[in-house]
Amino acid sequence: MKRTSLILLIFAFLGVLIVGCGSNGKKEGSGQNGGASAAVSPTAAAASPTYKVQKIVVGTTSVFPNVSFIDANGKLTGFDVELVKELDKRLPQYEFEIQPLEFSSLLLSLETKKIDFIAQIMNKNPEREAKFLFTKEPYSYFKTKVAVEVGNDQIHSLDDLRGKKLYIGSSTSNNAYFIEEYNKKQDKKVEVVYGNGGANDLVNLLRTKRVDATLQNDFSYHFEKDADGKEALKLVGDPLFENGVYYVLRKDSQELSDKLDEAIKAVKADGTLSKLSIQWLGQDYTKSLKE
Repeated sequence: MKRTSLILLIFAFLGVLIVGCGSNGKKEGSGQNGGASAAVSPTAAAASPTYKVQKIVVGTTSVFPNVSFIDANGKLTGFDVELVKELDKRLPQYEFEIQPLEFSSLLLSLETKKIDFIAQIMNKNPEREAKFLFTKEPYSYFKTKVAVEVGNDQIHSLDDLRGKKLYIGSSTSNNAYFIEEYNKKQDKKVEVVYGNGGANDLVNLLRTKRVDATLQNDFSYHFEKDADGKEALKLVGDPLFENGVYYVLRKDSQELSDKLDEAIKAVKADGTLSKLSIQWLGQDYTKSLKE
């Protein structure tokens, strides 16, 4: 009896060694959707779970300063890029491959399955939510205010814009949705001027008085420069609304979305998210007005 027990113990020990030798970091495993390896005993598998790492392609851009850009060494980096790398470390069942694309092609690339989720300071709006899945946990919050040309001392709030012209870059943006809802409640409405120009176009429109103001969040307005490279805008009034920043996925990606939410909560809880925000964006944009 003792001899038999000893033989069983040796076999059990050998089974654990086999599992240990086969589990060599993030790249090893038996497949997320498949069965466990035949060499793994139920006891060993329970003690040391294995899985096949799933490759996830993450879409971003390479031209957004501080967020996702090419640095002096030719490396893609920035807040969104480094946060994705941090989440990748905390989700060993996935391997994230970051792919820079044109901003205008991100949603189409997601829809056509060329990428698996978008990491590019994306906000929710009804049109996007109808087509795509968003993570539940925001990883940043940006507050939107009225922005005017730096020398403008006439406009101090949104109410000062009634009967005046407000520039909105895109008719499908959250800014457009907000001002359309605002105008529904006003007798004297804000006149909205839509366009798709760059920063210099906006600055020129403001300087030449063809528009009176625009809407900008407390992070992005810094990037609107004049011809001399100086900041061209200033924010006025109280925050009109805040946008949470989320990852965007296809509707069939609930499991990945849930795992991303778990990892975002973890980097919030241990302070990593705040540190990354301060490092790359200049201040902590991870707190909501409601907190």
